[in-house]
Amino acid sequence: MRVILGSDHAGFPYKTILAATLKDAGYEVLDLGTHTVTPSDYPDHAAVVAEAIMNKEGERGILICGSAVGVSIAANKFKGIRAGVCHDTYSAHQAVEHDDVNILCLGARVIGLELAKDIVFTFLKATFSGEERHVKRLDKITAIEAEWGLK
Repeated sequence: MRVILGSDHAGFPYKTILAATLKDAGYEVLDLGTHTVTPSDYPDHAAVVAEAIMNKEGERGILICGSAVGVSIAANKFKGIRAGVCHDTYSAHQAVEHDDVNILCLGARVIGLELAKDIVFTFLKATFSGEERHVKRLDKITAIEAEWGLK
């Protein structure tokens, strides 16, 4: 599986460690930045990862900022992106199984690194259930995106 990573300056240290951890576990990693702790704007990084997922450059994305909220808001502005803030393993697998989340958002200032690793692997190992009730709900989200003209 190819995983696309992105972060702002607050998430950069976690992103760097998670990228190495994922590579060691056999995942292909595309790191789209930032590549420094110099302050940067999270919407820019969320947009790059969201566009890469939309363009099928990878199967899943991971965005990291201080709280995870900013990158989640920004990424969810893109059509077909379902970015979820998950700070526990239950939410990480549930988000994929029921909501087909394709971008995991983590807050480096909210959770510890070892928990972040557990959440990442839980997210990446989860699969969408395909159950009728979940598909129906996703169809409603797709209709909202179409009606409101998301990018």
